[in-house]
Amino acid sequence: MTRALIIVDVQNDFCEGGSLPVSGGAEVSQSLSDHIDAEADHYDYIIATQDWHIDPGSHFSDEPDYVDSWPVHCVAEQAGSLFHPDLDTESFDAVFRKGQYEAAYSGFEGVLAPEDQVPTGEQKLTAVPAALPDDAVSLDDWLRDREVDEVVIAGLAADYCVRATALDAVGAGYSTSVLVEYTRPVHPDRLGEVLVELEGAGVELVD
Repeated sequence: MTRALIIVDVQNDFCEGGSLPVSGGAEVSQSLSDHIDAEADHYDYIIATQDWHIDPGSHFSDEPDYVDSWPVHCVAEQAGSLFHPDLDTESFDAVFRKGQYEAAYSGFEGVLAPEDQVPTGEQKLTAVPAALPDDAVSLDDWLRDREVDEVVIAGLAADYCVRATALDAVGAGYSTSVLVEYTRPVHPDRLGEVLVELEGAGVELVD
C-alpha cells in the first residue's frame, strides 16, 4: 500500500498562546516531530493542512459559540496561521490550505499551496491571492495522482478538523487511521463520542 501521513492544522493559533488554543497543542507539535523523525520511512508522503482564512464569513464571530462560530484565527499571512515552530516541516511533500472564503474543517476541502510556499525550514509570509485559481489541486486529486490508498491522520483538533478529515478520507475510499496519541480536542468531554463515531465509520484508532 502507498501510505501518506496527513498532519492537520498544527498552527500557532491552535496552540498555547494562540487565539484559539487547544490544550496540549504545543505538545502535539513536538510529539509529531519526534514521530516523523522516528517513523518517516513508514510513510511514502507527508502532507500538512492549514486553516488559511481570508474572508470566511460567519465562521468568525465577536461572540463565538465554539461550535459553529469561532474567534478570529489562522488569518492568511498572519503569524497565527503559520505552523507551530516545534513542528518539523522539513519532510513535508505538500501543504493544503482550507477555509479561505468559508468555513472548512476537512483537509479534503483544501487546495494545494504553491510549491515555493511549502515550508522547508524558516517559514515566510507571502502575498494572499485575491481568489482561488481555477486549476487548484485538491487533496484527493493529489493523493490519487500518487496512487495513495492509505492515510494516517494526526493533528488539531480531534473533534473538528481531524474528525472531518478522517470521515472524508473514509468516504473517499482510503484506508484510514487516526493516531490518537498525536491529537487533542477543543472540547475534551466530546472526545470519547468522537472516537466512537470515527471507529463506527471505519476509521482505525491507533493509540
